[in-house]
Amino acid sequence: MTSPKGASPIASNNPERLALVLASESPRRKALLASAGVFPDAIVPAHLDESVHRGETPRAYALRVAVAKANSVAAVWQERPALILAADTVVACGQRILPKAESGAEVQRCLELLSGRSHQVITAIASRKPDSRVISRVVTTRVSFARLSPQAIAFYAAGDEGIGKAGGYAIQGIAEAFVRQISGSYSNVVGLPLLHTLNLLKGCGYPIPW
Repeated sequence: MTSPKGASPIASNNPERLALVLASESPRRKALLASAGVFPDAIVPAHLDESVHRGETPRAYALRVAVAKANSVAAVWQERPALILAADTVVACGQRILPKAESGAEVQRCLELLSGRSHQVITAIASRKPDSRVISRVVTTRVSFARLSPQAIAFYAAGDEGIGKAGGYAIQGIAEAFVRQISGSYSNVVGLPLLHTLNLLKGCGYPIPW
């Protein structure tokens, strides 16, 4: 059999072990897993419509999309039995879901909204087992930004660090200097709540190396 288009090569030749497929091409999620000694056997990004449904809350949206990603990748996976791990992260002010910034102007609008306020970073993780059962978790971290000057916002928006990021910023970069307080999982804000993800994988029968 051949791997789906866009998949990375299988990393392990051990057919006895349950394979792990990461349904995300995010380098941050891959790096977080690697920091805990977990290396996916394949990376197969899910391609689906991520539009927000009318009246959908941030938590419900993140969970729906994470589960849809896991199911989408499972539908095209053709190798040995695997655990499909998917995640979706959203930044929300109240019930408003901020976009993944696609331009400097969008980064600027996000930072203007976040300046001097608290917001939530919500990540849903979903693991689809070989028997088609999906186990999920939703993790929320509260982040408070200091009041940002127009100069700080303009400086950040002029770079590319916030492009493609939920809420228009990456906490593991320059934007860490904007954070006044954080309550909850730091890795969740990066893109994957590591403790919760490892516990989910263990619960699904995947062997964590420690």
